[in-house]
Amino acid sequence: MSVPVVKFNVKDQTEFFKELRKRVNKYFKENNISRYANFSMKFKSAFMICLYFAPLVLMLTGVIANVWLVLLMWALMGFGMSGIGLSIMHDANHGSYSKNQKVNNAMGWLIHFIGGYKENWKIQHNVLHHSFTNIEGFDEDIEIGIMRFSPTQKRRILHRFQIFYAPFLYGLMTVYWCSAKDFIQLFRYNKKDLLEGQGLTLTKGFIQILLNKIWYFALLLLVPFLLVDLPWWQSLIGFGIMHFICGLILSFVFQPAHVIEDTEFYDVDENGSVDNNWAIHQVKTTANFANGSYFFSWFIGGLNFQIEHHLFPNICHIHYKKLSKIVKETTKEFNLPYHQHKTFFGAIKSHLTLLNELGTGKYERNLAKNKG
Repeated sequence: MSVPVVKFNVKDQTEFFKELRKRVNKYFKENNISRYANFSMKFKSAFMICLYFAPLVLMLTGVIANVWLVLLMWALMGFGMSGIGLSIMHDANHGSYSKNQKVNNAMGWLIHFIGGYKENWKIQHNVLHHSFTNIEGFDEDIEIGIMRFSPTQKRRILHRFQIFYAPFLYGLMTVYWCSAKDFIQLFRYNKKDLLEGQGLTLTKGFIQILLNKIWYFALLLLVPFLLVDLPWWQSLIGFGIMHFICGLILSFVFQPAHVIEDTEFYDVDENGSVDNNWAIHQVKTTANFANGSYFFSWFIGGLNFQIEHHLFPNICHIHYKKLSKIVKETTKEFNLPYHQHKTFFGAIKSHLTLLNELGTGKYERNLAKNKG
């Protein structure tokens, strides 16, 4: 696999991550607990899977037939869909759900039931995003042409309005994901020689994606059209509601973790280098939010502890709250930032503020003013 090369500064406070790993390992050893999923995590997995599939079964069997209740079922499926994505397949495809790789593969395969393709997800998320967070030209999570997520990106006229159209685009994220994105990514990753690392060829990947999409749309659209006693367009509206809810949830969980006022953005220099070592880079480009809300953290798979996740993606998210105390103390000792918003809405506000500043050019004006 030809992974893009970014040269991190290997001499930059290397003792930070060594000490942090030592303390984290000590935590698990002293408490005699596994780094992987526990009973609570397995219960949540069952709950999220039921939240997604149970409404579909109720509709297909005719138990729920009223149009408004049917639309409510689709809405519940949107929450279940996001729950599977955030709480189950995310950990599994990081290899942190279970020490048994067969279990990780099985739980990770759930991504195909919500319209995605596991191998592409692993490349975009594990290989590119986690390795090169907020680095222009490498982290695909900040590369959406119609959006300006980073000051390293060129500002266009349309970006002036991005604070207004962003929520609408976020809601459509998974519609694009389940339709065209996987095909586009497959050809792009083939050109970058990234498929081999997932055991793929272009032909094999294309056939797998095509078959996945056929049975996904058959299950979620064709079967409801045939079995649910409602006009086809009402089922299509329900399908759209499900995706819009899921898209909003996923976007407003991931964007405030990296694209806010406090986090940093990078562009490699002429030598392909950045200033920090990998671990410090993760701390500077990532942020936590709403760490005091148990239910919120439970529902979104602990991804409000994004700093801990980026430093230890191979540890199940159920441990992040406890680990956050260790991480926060260690960053303080090494005089490093620990970006954190007390509330979810505070993080959303910061994200939207940055979108506005990047879109209108205020970001550059403030930067010039501060330098002056």
